[in-house]
Amino acid sequence: MPDIDHRNSLFPALLKHWRRQRGLSQLDLALAADVSARHVSFLETGRSVPSIEMVMVLGSTLGVPLRQINTMLRAAGHPAVYDEDDALPRSIVEALELLKLHHEPFPVIVVDRAYRVRDLNRGAVVLLATLLGWPIPDRPVDLESVEALGLNLARMTFDPAMVPHLVNFEELGRAVLWRIQREALDDPHDHDVQRLLEDLLSSPTVPDAWRTVDLSEPSEPALVVHLRIGDDELRFLTTITAFQAPQNIAVEQLRIETWFPYDAATADACRALV
Repeated sequence: MPDIDHRNSLFPALLKHWRRQRGLSQLDLALAADVSARHVSFLETGRSVPSIEMVMVLGSTLGVPLRQINTMLRAAGHPAVYDEDDALPRSIVEALELLKLHHEPFPVIVVDRAYRVRDLNRGAVVLLATLLGWPIPDRPVDLESVEALGLNLARMTFDPAMVPHLVNFEELGRAVLWRIQREALDDPHDHDVQRLLEDLLSSPTVPDAWRTVDLSEPSEPALVVHLRIGDDELRFLTTITAFQAPQNIAVEQLRIETWFPYDAATADACRALV
């Protein structure tokens, strides 16, 4: 049995917080999780002790991030269930390597929840090096080298040195910023994303009109990136994908940004660069 007094524990407050965060009543949550509304009420008042299974069912129903489900489990007096190690499972690493290889010479950039670059293929390395004026490496870049660079895809988007290369910055920048604002609202406990958002909002390249997200505007599933490199213009359709039901915190945080050439001229330019 759990070794804490649940009437005074954090679990009731956490459950109530996430339920309200998702805009659900106790009855809504009960119906969605297939439990009684009475039991949800007892859990929120501390009158009932949740089992590990109940915490996980409610957390999953509410779409709570895995690391926060671990927090709920600990608050209820249970051990964490999900692995909090930053290392990725070997199967995921191999899948990413295959994806990166098969998408060459077009860019693939792997980021975490705060848009820190975790991995990228050679197509992405060459494109970013060309944009930033860096020397193009003559050998594959390993993960340690990538992380040592400290690249952040969101910060790069609003970097004053990068903005002149973004022909459609007004459209792209606003969409990226509003996406991050939605993510910050979705998980207010994610301090990394909150800090990223605060930094971006203080950037001189962010107009005042962008600082408040318009929640009536849909979040686009794909964005067009229009770049200018010297006299050349490249257009990419970019998509962001994540692993379904990851069951691992490190995997849950991954976002794979895949860049597809929007026209034949861009495809030819990527082949020439690489």
